[in-house]
Amino acid sequence: MDFNFLTTILFLPVLGSIVIALISKKDDRLIKRLAAIFTFIPFALALYLFIAFDRSASMAGVFQFEEKYLWIAQLNAYYHLGVDGLSMPMLLLTTFLGFLAVLISWKVHDRPRQFFAWLLLLETSIIGVFVSLDLLLFFVMWEIEVIPMYFLISIWGSGRKEYSAIKYVIYTLFGSAFMLAGILCLYFTTGSLNMVDIANHSLGMAQSIMPAAAIFFLLFIGFAVKLPMFPLHTWLPDAHTDAPTAVSVMLAGVLIKMGGYGMIRLCVSMFPGVAQQYAQPLIILALIGIVYGAAVTLMQNDIKRMIAYSSISHMGYVLLGIFALGQVSLTGAALQMFSHGIVTGLLFAMAGLVIHNVEVRDLRKLGGLARQVPVIAAVFSIAGLASLGLPTTSGFAAEFLVFLGSYSSTVPHAQVYTIIAIIGVVLTAGYILWMLQRTFFGPVKEEFNAVKDADGLEKFYMFVLVAVIMLVGIYPAFLTDVFKLGISPIVKLIGG
Repeated sequence: MDFNFLTTILFLPVLGSIVIALISKKDDRLIKRLAAIFTFIPFALALYLFIAFDRSASMAGVFQFEEKYLWIAQLNAYYHLGVDGLSMPMLLLTTFLGFLAVLISWKVHDRPRQFFAWLLLLETSIIGVFVSLDLLLFFVMWEIEVIPMYFLISIWGSGRKEYSAIKYVIYTLFGSAFMLAGILCLYFTTGSLNMVDIANHSLGMAQSIMPAAAIFFLLFIGFAVKLPMFPLHTWLPDAHTDAPTAVSVMLAGVLIKMGGYGMIRLCVSMFPGVAQQYAQPLIILALIGIVYGAAVTLMQNDIKRMIAYSSISHMGYVLLGIFALGQVSLTGAALQMFSHGIVTGLLFAMAGLVIHNVEVRDLRKLGGLARQVPVIAAVFSIAGLASLGLPTTSGFAAEFLVFLGSYSSTVPHAQVYTIIAIIGVVLTAGYILWMLQRTFFGPVKEEFNAVKDADGLEKFYMFVLVAVIMLVGIYPAFLTDVFKLGISPIVKLIGG
């Protein structure tokens, strides 16, 4: 195709950000409409690419819609974009949630021009991570997202917003320093920044300046912080709790998926032998994250903090699927990233509505809201049931594939690890049902009689997310067939 679809999708949000930032008059409605337009068009184009994506078996491991131009000749760095079976669904998810985040922010009245400008820049940086095929471009996009995230949390957040924003920046830059060191080691070893060539081992690493395992873990630490993996997870509950609702949706929906994506794209693809060697300890860390995250979630009283800790547990399933190192488990990990994005995005959107409409976020003070806000209660319940993996929801399809793949893994004691991981599902059922009961059921509280239910716009984005959750749950093949095209070449490198 002659048209540069990926460049258009990548830069339309940042173009919208610049246009919004340059608007001199205070017209909130115009700003919001521009933000919606500049995020809807990339979503529509990404949906078109997803439909046009060649799913034939011969395309396994082949990047489609590629664009490649020389960028910095002295470094042999290219502006190189492309998508395969792994990144195409993540691009679709990012543009989808980016558009919905604008709709979720429709009631933002405090400095909306700056808010939407930063929100659109955040979307561009995340898209850039998923479509970059040059390590330098990948790293630049990875770093850009720190800036809008800092301002979005510190200005429009709540509670200890400055503390949470600074903590997020410190953790991210800590991980990025290790990742940059790993990228430089790859560059000095191979003389290339081309992610495809390095992963295909067309560039030898025999004369590496560092052991392969050292480079693997330099990269891995950066991704583990973003995922986040236990014990590098402590920034997440604070960032989620104090971030505005739309930012929590983007953070849970796609930003932390950058960690899982990076592990598969760089760590496992480029160092399959090291991944096999250290699979067992990394799976043990995944299990700790699953059980610990779920157990700590049971102790929370803040509705957003509860959902935040649940994300730590659910990202443990992603880590388990990745380092079970099988076709089914890796496909399950990729599907879990997509599923968690839409399910937890909906959970945070619903929590934001409860906090905005009821003006209470402490679960101990809530109760009986199902009578006053029946639509919010129903959709919140669907999102909660999807999070605990109810059949016919995306959560069930993703977790089933992860468990199936990890149980049949060649990693020693894989069956025992899988059974321990399933305990996390039991704990998830406990905290989700407990949260729903404390929020919406029990004695009706008369002080909430004047609380309003969801309006028309809110019902629209709720029902769209519910529809996607059910579609993926009932017919996951429309995603897994694409994921397999990106996963199968990686499995061949591992020897599966």
